[in-house]
Amino acid sequence: MNNKLRQSGLSLIEMSVIIAVIALLVSLSVPAVRAFMKSFETEGGARSMVSAALSSARTIAMKEQKYAGIRFQKACLSRDLTRPLDGFLEAPQYMTFIIHEEPQKMDNLTIGFRAVEGLKPIKLPDTVGVIDISSIADNGDIDEDSELSNATSFSVIFSTSGKLIIHDVRVRNKDGVYQPDNDVPKKISMDDVFNSAYNINKYGLGMFIQDDYQILGLYEEPSRRDFIIYDKNEFKQAYERGRAWSDYLVRVVADKIYINPYMGTIVSQD
Repeated sequence: MNNKLRQSGLSLIEMSVIIAVIALLVSLSVPAVRAFMKSFETEGGARSMVSAALSSARTIAMKEQKYAGIRFQKACLSRDLTRPLDGFLEAPQYMTFIIHEEPQKMDNLTIGFRAVEGLKPIKLPDTVGVIDISSIADNGDIDEDSELSNATSFSVIFSTSGKLIIHDVRVRNKDGVYQPDNDVPKKISMDDVFNSAYNINKYGLGMFIQDDYQILGLYEEPSRRDFIIYDKNEFKQAYERGRAWSDYLVRVVADKIYINPYMGTIVSQD
C-alpha cells in the first residue's frame, strides 16, 4: 500500500493574503501610534507627567520624613565659562526629585536640597515648558536670559505629612565643592545632577547649575504652589521680540495651574 506524502504549510496564495492583511493593519495603526506619541507632547501630556511627579515627591516626603519635592529647571548646555547661559532659550527643561539635607560638620555647602539619589531627572516634552510668572521682574516682562532662568527654575515642596508648603529652597550638589580663583579646584564634586557652574563648564559634571549664582537668576527662594504650562514656539517668538509677557504670557495667565495643598494634585484656575 503506497503512503502518499502529505504536504504541510501555507500555499503561496495564502502567504500573499496574510502579508497583505499584516501590511493593512500596520498602515492603519501607524497614525494611531503617531497620535498616541504626540499626545505626550501636548499640554495635557505635560500635566499628566507633572501630576505623577508631584504624587511621587509627596510619597518621598512622607516615607523619608524629610521635606521633598520636584525642581523644574533647564539643563546647562553651554561649555563657555564666560557665557554659561548660551543656548538657554532652546535648552530642554526637566523635573528633578529633590530632598532636604541637614548641614554637616565642616561643610556648610550641603545645606539645602539635593537630588534624590537613584531617581533620574525627567525631561518635559520638547513643545511645552513650565514657568513661574510670580518671579518675573517688576517691569512685567522677560527680556534677559537671567530672568528666563529664574522664571523656569523653581521648586514645589511637600512636608513630612505630605502637605504642600512654602519653604525656602536652595539646590546644591551632595558633596560640596570649592571654586578656586586660581583655576585649581581643591575638591571636585562628582554629582551629575546639580553642580557648580565651574564644574559643569570645566569638567562636564552635572546637568543643572546649583543655586549660587544670582547673576544667572539662580539663588535661594521660596517654593511655589502654582505655575503655567506654555507653548515653547509661541513663547520663543515673543521672547525674541523682547515681549514674552505682553505678547504671549499675559494671554495664558488665565490657564494657571494650582496645586491642591492637601492632596498634591493639580487643578486649573476657575
